[in-house]
Amino acid sequence: MPDSLFDLPGMGPDTETGAAPVAVTASSPLAVRMRPATLDEVVGQEHLLRIGSPMRRLVEGSGAASVILYGPPGTGKTTLASLISRATGRRFEAMSALSSGVKEVRAVIDSARRAAVHGEQTVLFIDEVHRFSKTQQDALLAAVENRVVLLVAATTENPSFSVVAPLLSRSLILQLQPLGADDVRAVIDRAVSDPRGLGGAVPIEAEAIELLVELSAGDARRALTALEVAAETAAGSGGEVTLEVVEQSVDRAAVRYDRDGDQHYDVISAFIKSIRGSDVDAALHYLARMLVAGEDPRFVARRLVILASEDIGMADPTALLTAVAAAQTVALIGMPEAQLTLAHATVHLAGAPKSNAVTTALAAAMTDIRAGKAGPVPAHLRDGHYSGAVKLGHAKGYRYPHDDPDGVVPQQYPPDGLVGTDYYRPSGHGAEREAGGRLDKLRAIIRRVR
Repeated sequence: MPDSLFDLPGMGPDTETGAAPVAVTASSPLAVRMRPATLDEVVGQEHLLRIGSPMRRLVEGSGAASVILYGPPGTGKTTLASLISRATGRRFEAMSALSSGVKEVRAVIDSARRAAVHGEQTVLFIDEVHRFSKTQQDALLAAVENRVVLLVAATTENPSFSVVAPLLSRSLILQLQPLGADDVRAVIDRAVSDPRGLGGAVPIEAEAIELLVELSAGDARRALTALEVAAETAAGSGGEVTLEVVEQSVDRAAVRYDRDGDQHYDVISAFIKSIRGSDVDAALHYLARMLVAGEDPRFVARRLVILASEDIGMADPTALLTAVAAAQTVALIGMPEAQLTLAHATVHLAGAPKSNAVTTALAAAMTDIRAGKAGPVPAHLRDGHYSGAVKLGHAKGYRYPHDDPDGVVPQQYPPDGLVGTDYYRPSGHGAEREAGGRLDKLRAIIRRVR
């Protein structure tokens, strides 16, 4: 078991489960010292811990289903695994995906099989399971399915993106939510007064607590780490933890954003939807969030190019030009300078008139194709440049538009079964308002076939 990963305050050697002796000391991080020792000390996650729930049954030692705990950092995944480890009559094995391979997985499973012969069930906790390769995850399948091990896996990423489907189907997915402000405040209050924490030795202002709550962004570990630094600063000066002390101790709240995980998809989704909804300020917020977190600017630029056609189209034909120019600028000069160009493009696209007429036109045309509405190309439109084309009647009767003073001539262009079908229906937004009137005139001329 990795040092301090599952240390529980006040927990000695467990003769029933074989758990390692606790190594929590006064010098252990505050977040480790304050890890809940009982279910009553757990804050938040009421939706998972109600009476009779699968999670509570696991913690109480009667649950039989493997689980994947999915949620942001500091919401209690390791704590719940620690409590499960104390369930009576169970062995406990812990692995970290950062330091374990297929060999280690198979060794733990073999040990669990031997223990099962003697009636001992093994709880296998895997931290950061999303870092396991497909091969490593596959190595767990038979043991989980046959309940050789009771798997408790933790991940900060959406399992749908990071865990293989067979393992998902054999496990309960339990999503932990970010802690609410009251939850984080309760964690801080306990740490300030509890003998395992500061033991009341360092007073703290109410305003300082509120700042710690705000900086935590729902992460109890982050709140306790910030509190510990602030307390050390205050203790050094013989004073209390004030608002100013917290501000001095914490440069800024880290942005919670995992470029490879769920937050990656959630934030880019919110970014695109904010632009589509013409909320310039929200779009800039999500752009800044991605840039501060180190998102690949090329990814952002590509999404802007897609959005320019998908959600703006002909309502503002210059939007695509701006988006493409932004993508080229990102490739040409890179960061940090290119962030200004991305902001430029974001503001342009968010403030532009919106139309999905191009998107729906293509979708309607493709629907007809899939429905079999793809008749022969009219003979006069077929290629007439090769030998024998004239004998086949190809290109015969084709009217060259440039020979007409208006540049438009009556002529059938679609297959017979689609004559008169309107796919593109301009909106009344932006440049499409004028385009719609011009298109009506063009269709009237073209379809006046003699």
